Amino acid sequence: MLHLLQKPLEAAKPSRRTFLKMSAGTVGGLIIAAKLPNIAEAAGADELVQPFVHIRPDNSVVVIVKHLDKGQGAATGLATLVADELDASIEQVSTEFAPSNPEVYKNFLFGVQGTGGSTAIANSFQQYRQAGAAAKAMIIAAAAKNWEVPAGEISISGGVVSHASGKSATFGELVGAAAAQEVPAEPTLKTPDQWVYIGKSFPRVDTRNKTVGAPGTYTMDFQRDDMLVAVVARSPRFGGKLKSFDAEEAKAVPGMVDVITLPAGVAVVAKSTWPAIKARELISAEWDDSAAETRSTDVMMQELAAMASTPGISVRKDGGAEAALASAAKVIEVDYEFPFLAHGTMEPLDVVISFDGSAAEVWAGSQIQTIDHNVTAAVLGIPFPQVKINTLWAGGSFGRRATPDAHAYAEAAILARALHEKGTSGVPIKIVWTREDDMTGGYYRPMSAHKVKVGLDASGNVVAWSHRMAAKSIMKGTAFEPMVMPNGIDHNMTEGAHDTTYAFPAMEMDQHFAETPVPVLWWRSVGHTHSGYVMETMIDRLAKEAGEDPVAYRLKMIKDDPRKVAVLKLAAEKAGWGSDLPEGRYRGVAVHKSFGSYVAEVAEVSMREDGTFKVEKVVCAVDCGIPVNPDNIVAQIEGGLGYGLGAILRNEITLTDGVVDQTNFDTYEPIRMSDVPEIEVHIIPSTEAPTGIGEPGTPPIGPAVANAIAAAKGDWVTSLPLSKHGLV
Repeated sequence: MLHLLQKPLEAAKPSRRTFLKMSAGTVGGLIIAAKLPNIAEAAGADELVQPFVHIRPDNSVVVIVKHLDKGQGAATGLATLVADELDASIEQVSTEFAPSNPEVYKNFLFGVQGTGGSTAIANSFQQYRQAGAAAKAMIIAAAAKNWEVPAGEISISGGVVSHASGKSATFGELVGAAAAQEVPAEPTLKTPDQWVYIGKSFPRVDTRNKTVGAPGTYTMDFQRDDMLVAVVARSPRFGGKLKSFDAEEAKAVPGMVDVITLPAGVAVVAKSTWPAIKARELISAEWDDSAAETRSTDVMMQELAAMASTPGISVRKDGGAEAALASAAKVIEVDYEFPFLAHGTMEPLDVVISFDGSAAEVWAGSQIQTIDHNVTAAVLGIPFPQVKINTLWAGGSFGRRATPDAHAYAEAAILARALHEKGTSGVPIKIVWTREDDMTGGYYRPMSAHKVKVGLDASGNVVAWSHRMAAKSIMKGTAFEPMVMPNGIDHNMTEGAHDTTYAFPAMEMDQHFAETPVPVLWWRSVGHTHSGYVMETMIDRLAKEAGEDPVAYRLKMIKDDPRKVAVLKLAAEKAGWGSDLPEGRYRGVAVHKSFGSYVAEVAEVSMREDGTFKVEKVVCAVDCGIPVNPDNIVAQIEGGLGYGLGAILRNEITLTDGVVDQTNFDTYEPIRMSDVPEIEVHIIPSTEAPTGIGEPGTPPIGPAVANAIAAAKGDWVTSLPLSKHGLV
């Protein structure tokens, strides 16, 4: 998903100066907090203390999670880090989501509070360990003072503080005295051989609530006695504007409360979700499509392909690729096409807000709290400190909740303001996107076209690689553009290709920015989702051209990237690469680096009598640095692989005269249980700092499957999904 800054991992570690700002206070227990200035202080309000670790008198340890957990296990990972350094017991640790405070809880890679780009553990690894270690040091200092023994003689294990003399205490019994201790500027962190939980599978902190369906876990099931619900009637075409509407029939629906116009259309407010939906069906609206997208996707793709056939903005240019292509003995030219893709999260967008005219409170699965917070405050016309964001668990995102325009929050705030002005002040209102709203509402993975030309010498060796692509930029025109596109290049679009470690003597890459009212957004693994497919199917094609084994060819072509080599070798070994397969079975391989992590996947497919294919097995090798929680890593690789596989099999969003054709999971089919292959995941032990894991499993699966199908049919699929070609 979100991929804002290309900084080395070390940048994610808080500096000594940052950690010196940590301080202790007593608020019903011991709080380890980053006591930093925030926007509220700038407005003259009292300083806010926002804790990372709260140890309470009841002996519970609450880890304050600054990242949204949308199913990827961030809360469990951060709790693992604190529990290990603190030497707490598993049973006493729980989590709460942090309040919105960009100074205290910012993502070190983004500069704002937010989650994405598979950065949660990567940028918080040191910070949360330090918080746990500092709390431990303060508890030990308190025990040493109370027991009048040297601190070095005190140990903690499983949440019990003890001394050789036989004295012992719980955290809760020492918390008051510990709160009075000075926060260590440089707490001593454990060495890897001392870790108790890190590197081992730690039970997910959210399992019980999700299993029993605990109320309030997700925004969709969030309830208040007097809460209203709103759904919005929007133009069927992107960019369409409301001309007029008639709501007389809608007002007759029992439970219907009000109709409020929004920039995007007409909001129907009711006492619950069902009457809101029924009333919306009865609204008669007329739309102005003069500025709307009225093209069909086949026309849009033709235009993208034409753009990709001409020089564009130069992303990379080295080694004299143009001249090398001109003198090459052979040039292989391939065009690729990738469709719009919806995120298809189980929980569509939803936001609850309450506004009394001077202050607002929000409940939502907020992914970039700072943006959502700022937009809400701006729309309501109140200062930032007068808005409180309560982050709830989210039923998936895959990038969908990371919105640079915070459109769901803006609409919720408009509704709350309108209700206040109409005399319904302070009543919570939930805005809900139905499945159809979500599927037809845009913010898709951009459709894109690639044109690749590879020059070969007389011996079949690569002499030049030329790569052009065209798509709508996710970054261009957003608040992030000045930060991440200072030279006019959107690396989110070309990541995984412009930074390849395959050794090409010469390489050039251009990009074109297409324009369309269809809103686009980060989709799980962003540019890697299509660049990885292009790179890995082209490498397979070149291996065939050279008459070499695909794995051996990759190993020869990879330059100065030992971790990439290691995952490729491990996956090939575990998959039995080169060994005989039953008749009708074929293998394909792909290896890709994304979000700092390396994943190699070997897909085994079977070909049916009718020429269709089934993916039978996928063997994966992953290097994501220190494996904080191996079980969660396996789950994320499995989930990312399944998500990517479902997309390449059947998924695409198409438009006919500007209207979206797919409206629900009957026409935008999710992966089925019968589609899911046997999955085997192998994690490479590492002492490198942790890197991303939520997204890296997605990019390799498409090309691995495509390469397996090519092993059977002799040619590669260059436009997705596979269902377009009758292959599934």
